[in-house]
Amino acid sequence: MKTSSRALLAAFALAAAVDLVSLLAGAESGHQLAKPLLMPLLAAYAVTRGAPKLLTAALLLGWGGDVLLLSDADWAFLAGMGSFAAGHVCYLVLFGRRRTSPALGALYAVALTGTVVLLWPDLPAELRIPVAGYSLLLTAMAYRSSAFGPLAGLGGALFLLSDTLIATGVADWPQLPAPDFWVMLTYIAAQYLLTAGTLHAMYGERRTTV
Repeated sequence: MKTSSRALLAAFALAAAVDLVSLLAGAESGHQLAKPLLMPLLAAYAVTRGAPKLLTAALLLGWGGDVLLLSDADWAFLAGMGSFAAGHVCYLVLFGRRRTSPALGALYAVALTGTVVLLWPDLPAELRIPVAGYSLLLTAMAYRSSAFGPLAGLGGALFLLSDTLIATGVADWPQLPAPDFWVMLTYIAAQYLLTAGTLHAMYGERRTTV
C-alpha cells in the first residue's frame, strides 16, 4: 500500500480514537474537533486506493451529515438526514444490480417494518414521515450492500444499527450508557467496512486493507 494511503488510514484511525475516547470521557470539544475529520480522511484514503466516484461522494455526503448533526437545531437534523439519504442513494447506484439473497431481503423487510411500527407512536409528529422514508432508503442500502461481499454487507448492517440507535434517542426510548459512543462506534465501523468492502469487490486484495 502506498505511503500516502497508510498515512491517511492512520490519521482516520487516530481521529476515530479521539472521537470515541472523547465521547466516553464527556469531552465535547474533542468530539466537535474529531468528528468532522473522519469522513474526509476516509474519503481521501479511498481516493488513493482508486475508489469509484460514487464511493467518494457517499463518504463526503456522510461528512455533510456529520457536520450538520453537530447542531441541536431541528432544521440541522432534517438537513443532516437528507445528506445521509443522498449518500445512501450513491451507495445504491454503486452496488448496481449484483445479486443479493432474497432471504436476507425478507429479514431486512421484517426489521424495517417492526422498527417503524414500534418507533412511530413515540416519534415527534413532524419527524414520522421523514424518518420512515429515510429508514426505507437506509434499509435498502444495507440490504444491497451485501452484493459487494461480507465486508460491505456488515458495513451496511452496522449503518442501519447506528441510525436505529439515533432514532430510539429521538423517540426518547431508554438508552445504553454513553449512547453517543455506541452511535459513533457503529457508524465509523460501518463507513470503513463499506469502503473496504467496495475496494475489495472492485479491485481485490491488491488494493484493500482491512
